[in-house]
Amino acid sequence: MKVAVVFDTLHPEWEDADYKKEVDAKVEEAEYDVARALMGKEHDVLLVGVAEQLGWMLERLAGFEPKVVFNGCESFRGHARHEYAIATVLEMHGYRYTGSSPTGLLVARNKSLTKKILAHHDIRVPAFAEFRPGDKPVRPSELRYPLIVKPLLEDASVGISQASVVENDDDLGARVKFIHEKYRQAAIVEELIEGRELYVGLIGNDPVQVLPIVELTFGDADGDHRIATYKAKWDEEYRKRKKIRNTFAKGLSDEVTAKIADTCSTAFHAMWLQDYGRVDLRLAHDEEVYVLEVNPNPFIARENEMADAAEKAGMSYPDFIERIVDEALARDPA
Repeated sequence: MKVAVVFDTLHPEWEDADYKKEVDAKVEEAEYDVARALMGKEHDVLLVGVAEQLGWMLERLAGFEPKVVFNGCESFRGHARHEYAIATVLEMHGYRYTGSSPTGLLVARNKSLTKKILAHHDIRVPAFAEFRPGDKPVRPSELRYPLIVKPLLEDASVGISQASVVENDDDLGARVKFIHEKYRQAAIVEELIEGRELYVGLIGNDPVQVLPIVELTFGDADGDHRIATYKAKWDEEYRKRKKIRNTFAKGLSDEVTAKIADTCSTAFHAMWLQDYGRVDLRLAHDEEVYVLEVNPNPFIARENEMADAAEKAGMSYPDFIERIVDEALARDPA
């Protein structure tokens, strides 16, 4: 069938043929991995990059008439907080598309709102406070150090470093000010939950399938806080030096595994996710499960944690990508 793969790009002037050259050259980008998987399944694939203008995307989709759009957009006009806009436009123009609705993308983007919704569903979340630009960061009494300060509306650990963890009011004020000035948005201040950092991928809708649990392990902490900083996630040299790895979680009891699966399934539906997603957790020393974030648009490139978890569950990468397409079509039949 006809499948259009839509994604944010640094090359808005490129046509489908230009992107196909990158695909054939085996350039490593998530959208190219998705395209290769779909073409390997003998689908007719159109690649459409989005940067500053939506007219270009709509023009090409209208000419192609896809049965479904694989929505790989993670930002619009360089802002991750606007990723929901692409799903909104696709929906308004009547296209079936993969992944979460504009509601799920918009709500999950806001870390404060996410925690409020999860708490309403009796899911444990870290205690937190939100400080908007111009607010004086007065720490509520229930927030006890150490705390971690993050941008409210970013993902992929953007804005998170070792300096994000603060131990006193002066450092708290300085870090909140840094977030306000650098990222021009509110800061969220959370209780730092010590424990194991776990990532749980989910695929499907009703029912949703919970994939094998991935753990971010910290080899040589060397005095650093064991947190998922931007460098800990994306800087390969840093990861190698610090012996930071993504591995499948070991030593979890059946009871804890079941608790995690139930928590993640509840969070998936509570946050209006569709087709696939990921829940980021902390497992505390007393085996209590805390949800840190719910990600409706996780990284799904080949040989990364979500794809690896799907493979461990019995899906090859092409099967994993086609499963996402099938789930989107099943919830929105022709």
